[in-house]
Amino acid sequence: MSDRSLTILIPAYNEEDRLPPVLEEYVHFFRKHYKAEFRIVVVVNGSRDRTMELVLEAAVKFPEIEGIEYKAPIGKGGALIEGLKLASERELIGFIDADGATGPESFLKLARRCGDHCDCVIGSRRVTGSVIHQSQPSNRLFASRVFHAIVQTLFHMDIADTQCGAKVMRREVVEEIHEGLLTADMAFDINLLYLIHRAGGKIVEYPIDWTDVVGTKVQYFRTSLVMFLSVVRLRLIYSPVYRMMEPIRPLEAWIYKLLRNPVPLPAKRLAKSDAD
Repeated sequence: MSDRSLTILIPAYNEEDRLPPVLEEYVHFFRKHYKAEFRIVVVVNGSRDRTMELVLEAAVKFPEIEGIEYKAPIGKGGALIEGLKLASERELIGFIDADGATGPESFLKLARRCGDHCDCVIGSRRVTGSVIHQSQPSNRLFASRVFHAIVQTLFHMDIADTQCGAKVMRREVVEEIHEGLLTADMAFDINLLYLIHRAGGKIVEYPIDWTDVVGTKVQYFRTSLVMFLSVVRLRLIYSPVYRMMEPIRPLEAWIYKLLRNPVPLPAKRLAKSDAD
């Protein structure tokens, strides 16, 4: 199968140190190995450092790079929701983390796996063939396993690794489910995958070459709590119960602001018929 035109999104928050070499590595690799048009779009949100400035410098050097900036800290999920609006521009659209944990060679394999018989290919650290160069600390591994158990219990998607930050999708499936993307925090991936799953899309996990890169800005306890709240909220949205909770919905925004995390988008974006 020939390569398809591709947009690669990179959500970035205060990534002036880690992002520039990732951009350069990806451009050089894809220029050499990818036979179709590709574009790298960095969605900078809430950064207080030189991230956007460095992206613009890279765009001068490499015309395949583009930067979009949101002054407010809209979160990883918020940045990707905005970035995925570009899905119509190319046949495939995907995303990676700004830290370069997924190298370009692994991401290229995901892009080439996504096509006529597959709607979404996700990098997985928990399938046979994956290579982990630097493991996560034991506390993060434990939290990850607990979160996976919660997600499986609530959504029954049978996906071993929902949180690896490397995913590629067909344009058509993103356009179909985009209005249902409501989660602005790190639980965005669950929202995305569940919508594709509900729409009958085929999701494939593919082994990945992955490294846990130092310098993460994640506050583990607070982030874990918010992710738990977000997946429970998502499950409720797709149930009749959520309609009955309308009088207390203003509390949602208050809770997320209290936890200093991006507020989820309102569920009114969904048609009433979307509720199970």
